[in-house]
Amino acid sequence: MEEEQDIVIVGAGIAGLTTSLGLQRLGIRSLVLESSDSLRVTGFALSTWTNAWKALDAVGIGDSLRQQHKQVYANLSTSIVSGVQTAAMSFEAKEKHGDHEVRCVNRKLLLEALAKELPSGTIRFSSKVVSIEISGFCKLVHLADGTTLKTKVLIGCDGVNSVVAKWLGFKAQTFTGRAAIRGCVNFKSNHGFEPKFFQFSGKAFRSGFLPYDDNGVYWFLTSNEDKEREDDPIKMKQFVLSKLGNEYVPDEIKAVVENTELDSIISSPLRYRHPWELLWGNISKQNVCVAGDALHPMTPDIGQGGCAALEDGVVLARCLAGALLKEQSDETKEKGDREREEYKRIEMGLKKYAKERRWRSIDLISTAYIVGFVQQGDRKVTIFFRDNILAAYLAGLVLKRADFDCGKLSFS
Repeated sequence: MEEEQDIVIVGAGIAGLTTSLGLQRLGIRSLVLESSDSLRVTGFALSTWTNAWKALDAVGIGDSLRQQHKQVYANLSTSIVSGVQTAAMSFEAKEKHGDHEVRCVNRKLLLEALAKELPSGTIRFSSKVVSIEISGFCKLVHLADGTTLKTKVLIGCDGVNSVVAKWLGFKAQTFTGRAAIRGCVNFKSNHGFEPKFFQFSGKAFRSGFLPYDDNGVYWFLTSNEDKEREDDPIKMKQFVLSKLGNEYVPDEIKAVVENTELDSIISSPLRYRHPWELLWGNISKQNVCVAGDALHPMTPDIGQGGCAALEDGVVLARCLAGALLKEQSDETKEKGDREREEYKRIEMGLKKYAKERRWRSIDLISTAYIVGFVQQGDRKVTIFFRDNILAAYLAGLVLKRADFDCGKLSFS
């Protein structure tokens, strides 16, 4: 069975839903394909920095999310090796694009906020893409259930194992040899934490704790990968507590991990795309492009993976709408000529998007990798420089990368 769609977005994650909502705000419908049978909320929560709130405001859901999540006003970093507070940085400083705004956002609430603004039927669940082929000015998207979709535009927001990215010629992402254990706890009463980002660095690991509302706290620990541990939440919890078990970690921080239910703890290997792949790789090709983790998988060390996906969605919706809504140069043209002209406009719109996102993506991937390398150092020299010289600089670098505005949805 073959069905026709103007725009098909593969993946109902942050990038896919933001792109679809951005297009919807500009009067353009799209179909979002999700391989799962419901919205995927792996990861529990994410840090949303200033640049993310610019994007959320652009698609019109920033204020509703602000009401559900506490603003975080500072970063406090402590070395578990020496017990010294290595950085104390306020988030209230004004930068080039205005005041900083940092919150920890529940991933489920974010995806639901995006999805509920879309018309009924926009997201089609249990729709796994297995192959893509060219058909004239369109692409044929073949699904596992035998359905074939014929579309004028194909957008891959299908994550680190992206079928669309593979079609564009990108290689599989590179494993860093590191893993992240993540957890989330909801206390029955107020947790009592100040609205601050608490970080702890040790030998070959880094941990962080972020309150997202009066009762909920999100936490993580990055370390070297261990295959035996990654599928066993009991071992994960014991490992995290062993790393945080010294005198320099406050008891209330340890209590967050101790009170986390086993089904609220996950581990995942950390992957990234080599930045140079984006220099010559095809972010877009013909009427196909990628966004989110399909484009720029990065380590979580500057908290920009989800934020960059939000930026992608706004920029892509703006560039694509600018191409689709542009008036035909001559309404008297034959059907084939009109289709060719529309195809060329779409191709140029996606190229514009790719140009706008290429260097931003390279910058974020590179910064995240370097920050992670230093913060998770295991050599005495690296730890010395991290704790005594580089900590404040690295904290400032994270803020600088967040001082970015992807712009409004409107186009000229």
